[in-house]
Amino acid sequence: MKYDLIVIGAGPAGLMTAGRAGELGARVLLLEKNPSPGLKLLITGKGRCNISNNTFESREMIKQYGQNGAFLFSALHQFSVAETVDFFESRGLKTKVERGNRIFPVSDKSQDVLATLLKYCQDNNVEIRTNVSVKEIKKESNKISSIVLHGDTELSAYKYCIATGGKSYPATGSSGDAYIWLEGLGHSIVRPRPALTPINCQESFLEKLEGLSLKNIEISLWENDKKQASEFGEAIFTASGMSGPVILNLSNHIANRNSSYELQVDWKPALDREILDKRIQNDFRKFNNKQFKNSLDELLPKSAIPVFLELLKVDINKQVNLVTREERNRLIDLLKEFKLKVSWVHGFEKAIITRGGVNVKEVDPKTMQSKIIDNLYLAGEVLDVDGPTGGYNLQICWSSGYVAGSNIGQNIE
Repeated sequence: MKYDLIVIGAGPAGLMTAGRAGELGARVLLLEKNPSPGLKLLITGKGRCNISNNTFESREMIKQYGQNGAFLFSALHQFSVAETVDFFESRGLKTKVERGNRIFPVSDKSQDVLATLLKYCQDNNVEIRTNVSVKEIKKESNKISSIVLHGDTELSAYKYCIATGGKSYPATGSSGDAYIWLEGLGHSIVRPRPALTPINCQESFLEKLEGLSLKNIEISLWENDKKQASEFGEAIFTASGMSGPVILNLSNHIANRNSSYELQVDWKPALDREILDKRIQNDFRKFNNKQFKNSLDELLPKSAIPVFLELLKVDINKQVNLVTREERNRLIDLLKEFKLKVSWVHGFEKAIITRGGVNVKEVDPKTMQSKIIDNLYLAGEVLDVDGPTGGYNLQICWSSGYVAGSNIGQNIE
């Protein structure tokens, strides 16, 4: 049997492509090398699945995608955030909006998102095969003629879509296989590298802060003493550095191994130095008879106090009313510029996404069709376009997958 479409990769982009093409009448085969579809989707958003971001204006969305954002203009116009939400809501998956405009299922279960996509494919007669991996893609002139699986089974279709993702979280099967196939087909690949990763830092005291979660803080990244970027939001300390949305976004600016990088944490971004000083003085007056070490409970999380005391080099047994202005200024310095020397970022094993991939100049943004291979389409993370945390990268999968599936389904041979 010759299929209308073979989709390689049953992640979010592949499931959307297959389901949409099937909805329009295409005979679709969806191939997945893992034992079950959507393994990486299940761990997104810490298992809750941050479906998208509540930025309904496409132009505002595009700004989040950096230099290749314009590539997504047509896809987001054809299948916007609002249409994505409606897609899931109309199929029984209720959604909610949380801090940072992040859209989640009300159930907080990524399994429910995956189940919705699988039912979409099932309802539209998509054939899904798991535990199958592609060994070779054959082409004749400027078309794919067939694909060969490990085990030497050969399959053919009129059209093909590669939606295999990148190289992040290799434990979920993201090994970057497609880059080799695509180069063999004539596509150029922008060097894949890990993106949205935790950051490792050098300070030994980080072990004492491990697990401390911070909200409403601002962290800036400095390269060779020049400020490169800053982010406001949530972060968490790890035994070897920091992670969380703010850190993941800042990690994308760490690229030059010959540079010296530093994080500066502002624990009180809503207060300038003068107001913060008044706040501290008020606390000190309130705790007038206490020792300095017992006067910081309303200023800092409990687990951070020992680290601050260690770094301040103030006599911790000193009475609060004896703390000098210079010592108070050192506390303000530490609260506003808590400095951490960056050793480096994590690799693909902990990266949320892959930066790099198929050069988008070689893909038609209106259809997701390859400009190199006539019957090939590309969708999702395999493309060289990415965004920050907050649902932006899954929106790439939904929009590019829907557009690819629509174009294929509307042009069945």
